Amino acid sequence: MSNARVVIIESLSKAKRELKRIGVDSYGLRLMAPKALSFAVKLEKVRPQAVNILKQEALSLGAEAAISRGVIDLKRKRSDVLLLGTEKQYRLLVEKLKRQPFGLAEIAGDLKNLLTNFKRKRWEIECGKYTLRLGGGTLIMGILNVTPDSFADGGRYNRIDSALQKAERMAEEGADIIDVGGESTRPGARPVPLKEEMRRTISVIKRLVKRINLPISIDTYKSQVAREALDSGASLVNDISALRVNKGMAGVVSKYKAPLVLMHMQGRPRNMQKNPKYGDIVGEITSFLRERIEFAKGKRIDEEKIIIDPGIGFGKKTEHNLEIFHRLSEFKSLGRPILVGPSRKSVIGNVLNLPVEERLEGTAAIAAVSILNGADIIRVHDVLEMKRVADMTDAIRKAVG
Repeated sequence: MSNARVVIIESLSKAKRELKRIGVDSYGLRLMAPKALSFAVKLEKVRPQAVNILKQEALSLGAEAAISRGVIDLKRKRSDVLLLGTEKQYRLLVEKLKRQPFGLAEIAGDLKNLLTNFKRKRWEIECGKYTLRLGGGTLIMGILNVTPDSFADGGRYNRIDSALQKAERMAEEGADIIDVGGESTRPGARPVPLKEEMRRTISVIKRLVKRINLPISIDTYKSQVAREALDSGASLVNDISALRVNKGMAGVVSKYKAPLVLMHMQGRPRNMQKNPKYGDIVGEITSFLRERIEFAKGKRIDEEKIIIDPGIGFGKKTEHNLEIFHRLSEFKSLGRPILVGPSRKSVIGNVLNLPVEERLEGTAAIAAVSILNGADIIRVHDVLEMKRVADMTDAIRKAVG
């Protein structure tokens, strides 16, 4: 018996390890390892002339390009393309396309950037007096809602003493970041007046920075709150609107050189769950986040300080959220660290038919899957348990390269 089986090779190091096991020499390792990494690349809305050239060039390299039948006779104005090939074939394709017309030189640049982005695994982000080291192990962002109406813990930590105790406990349990929020963003939530959000968050932040040795994040889309929080000792801005709601937010982030989380949301909290619709949800979120990154860069925000969040539960149905978890690794195409917030979300309640207070195991399952699929930061309520989940999942991920 030959013991025939599929071998999953998802990294260059795994490819080299498999080749070494069968005795391939060093020259063969360099030659063959890149050929083992086969994956698909999707291009959207490409001109038909470019599509036809692209397909021929891909075929000449032994790769493939799936295209719409309508572009062969130039009847369609635009077409998506699904390229199928190895990393080595893509790099050769980039060289072939550099001098081609019909926008192919730009596509060559996009492919080159994509290959670099997708392979990137580590980042170091200056965060005030701290440094966020991402990629070596999953970071835990502990949620501190100083609100009376958050969906999971509303009213439990809206007094300063209880909020400080919760933050200290999360720090002891292994949190790497404490995320302070003063406005509930649960489905149907109404905006909180600026003065009230400031009252809830700033006094807590001022005391927190004196009591715990961790970076503090401010969860807000209001530039005035972000500015005051950063002045008070916070060092990271977590904006669920991705700089879309408040025109002054980009300027504040740029001025303070603060790391920034850009999150996807369809609609606003008050209406985001009113029948959200998508064609290709991951494709649409990727396009949104790419545009937001470019917008932030245009406002003099350092791209190296941007973290992306697909926005679990923000304008998504259960099936949308499940697909995001399954395809999370596709967001690595953007070359930025990925934050995921699965904690006690309705997707868990809908799948398991459980109330908020019984969603710990569901959160753990999603956290583990997200980490294996590329998440760098997990935003959670239950720090102790999710820190253990992350450590165990990181050990598995590192064991397979």
